[in-house]
This record gives sequence, C-alpha cells and structure tokens, in this order.
Amino acid sequence: MKRLAILGSTGSVGTQALEVVSEHPDLFEVEVLSAHRNATLLIEQAKKYKPNAVVITDEAKYKEVKEALLMLPIKVFTGQKALCDVVEWDTVDTVLGAILGFAGLRSVLAAINAGKRVALANKETLVVAGELVMQQARAKGVPIIPVDSEHSAIFQCLAGEDINKVEKIILTASGGPFLGRKPNYLVNVKASHALQHPNWSMGAKISIDSATLMNKGLEMIEAKWLFGLENEQIEVVIHPQSIIHSMVQFTDGSIKSQMGLPDMKLPIQYAIAFPHRIHNKYKRLDFKDYPKLSFEAADYKTFRNLAIAKEAMFKGGNVPCVLNAANEMVVHSFLQNKVGFLEMSEMIEKTLECVPFIEHPTIEEYEQSDTDARTYATEFLKKSQLSIY
Repeated sequence: MKRLAILGSTGSVGTQALEVVSEHPDLFEVEVLSAHRNATLLIEQAKKYKPNAVVITDEAKYKEVKEALLMLPIKVFTGQKALCDVVEWDTVDTVLGAILGFAGLRSVLAAINAGKRVALANKETLVVAGELVMQQARAKGVPIIPVDSEHSAIFQCLAGEDINKVEKIILTASGGPFLGRKPNYLVNVKASHALQHPNWSMGAKISIDSATLMNKGLEMIEAKWLFGLENEQIEVVIHPQSIIHSMVQFTDGSIKSQMGLPDMKLPIQYAIAFPHRIHNKYKRLDFKDYPKLSFEAADYKTFRNLAIAKEAMFKGGNVPCVLNAANEMVVHSFLQNKVGFLEMSEMIEKTLECVPFIEHPTIEEYEQSDTDARTYATEFLKKSQLSIY
C-alpha cells in the first residue's frame, strides 16, 4: 500500500491520478490532497477519498473547506507553508507534484528534502530550477519519477541501461492543432481554436503550450536536468499520431522507443506504482488502427516559442525561469483573448531581455527572477493595451 500526497488534485493530472487510485484501492491510499482555489472539487474529493489532510492554498477559501469537512476526521490547512509541511509527514510515501507552474517548486523541494519519492508532473519545477532540484535529489538519494508522457517514455527506455551511453534522446511532439499552419493563419486564431488538441485531453494552460510548441521547449529543458544530458543531446521531432511517446538513441546507434495510446493515466500509474507495472483495463494499442506512423522536422521559424525555449536551455542560469514566468503570464492573457497567438512570443522575448542573468541562482534568486519576469510581462501587456487585468 503506497500512501500518496497528491498536490494539485483538482487539476487534469490530479483528477486522473485519483481515477487510478480508485481502480487500485488495494495498492494506493490517499494521505493528502491539495488545491489552490477549487474548493468545491477539493471538498468532493476529500469526502470520497477521506485523506488524513487537505490543503487549500488560497486562504480566502479556507473557511469554506473547513466548514464543509467539519464532521469528518480530516485535517484542513491553508497556505504555501502548510503544503510544504504536510509532504514531510511520516505517513506520506510518495508525493505526486501536479501543481501547475512555478507555484509547485517549493513543495517539491520540501518533499525531496524529507526523502520522499517524487512523481513529477509539474515540468516547470525542473524548467525553473532544474540544477538546484536535481542536486538536492541526488544528495538525498530521492528518486524523481517523471509523469509527463515523453519523459516517462525516456525513463522507461533507460531502464536496465545504466552502463550504456546515451547518444541522444528524441522527444516526440504531435504538432498540436496548428500543425503545418503558417503565420498568416496563426495571426487570427483564438483561444477556443488552440484548446482543441487533436490527441490529448489536457488542462487549458498546457493545451495552449502544446499549440505554440512551448510545451515541447519546456520539456527539452526538463529532460536536460532529469536525465543529466548535454544540450546537444536533445532533439524534437513531430509525430502527429502520438503513438511513440519518445525515443532514446544509444552510442551504438540503436534506438528504443516507448509506445502506447495517448492516455495520461498510463504514465501516472507507472510513476506512482514504480518500480512495478500493474494491470489495468485501459484500451490497448492495435497497430492495425495505425497503419502509418509519420515523422517530420519541427518548424522552429513559425512556432517561435520552441526556438526561444531552446535558446533559454543553452543559456541556462535563471533564463528558463524567466521564460517560464513570462509564458505563464502571456498564456493567461491569451486564454482571455487579450493577446494574439503570435504576439505571445514577442512578449516573452521582450521579458527575457529585461531580467538580469544569474548563472547559478539560489532559491531566493529564482523566486526574485520569477517575480521580476511577471512584472515586466505585465507592463508589456499593459503598454500594448492588452492587459491581463
């Protein structure tokens, strides 16, 4: 029985993780659930799974959650500090980090420092502070099991290959809803169009990132730190069918891939059950349904976010942190149709020019870089009369 703290339980990954728990009640027990402001769903989840504790980080929602769970033996906490405290409890075995964006960093670091196994769905944790996070994970001997389908694929391909040298990894990308489109088309697209991913069912923010290919750029940075790679060892290829989730090429030229239908519950299950593979009733891949698997080069010129993220990976330091913060701001604005699809890249580039470079930031410097980037991005949005407010 593995006792889980699911951080971000009301999001896309969190809700699917709870579905996995429901399918295997003999293997998993929910110890902690957390949400930011979705008190209604958090209360519903708490009543169903009866965790030891819940954390609502938006303090304005604390009273609502507390009163709703008053008659149940469930502890209710609020605030970011509480989130870091509960992951350290002895009753927690595995922490699923599924809080969206920069907000998930502190709690993941707390889990690592407490020696907990971490199933990581929050790619921004490694994008923002990958060097720091992996240093602490190695120092504590804590395994970081990736939940992203691409990184889970690489992780699985590397199993049993400890003594063999990796030549490169190949991250596959579906290309999103605008595959093959050019700027004269993209200039007019709205959030409703970008949210229509052809293969995956995801939350709004990651769906937009997929449409701009920023998601793949962030995954490149995540992979660098997660697998200890050089920048030159990471490649992106477009694979519209989303059947091959990623590949590893070894020094002898051979390539291993991990394949399956596009269903996030599978990498979630793999991460929280690791090192065991457990039976499920998910639909199986039938190759007769996919007689053709195709691949093509990524269009770095049209989808500039991918090029911007790759450049940030090579620069290193606090640059990926600034990139991530600026991207979160402009995506939020785009979802409200207050900034254009192509303008998002322009806003990110402007923000990157403004925040001073720090080669090896401390956690406090990462946080300051994040704050500064959001301030500059907001100013640019206001100046263009496309404020997020």
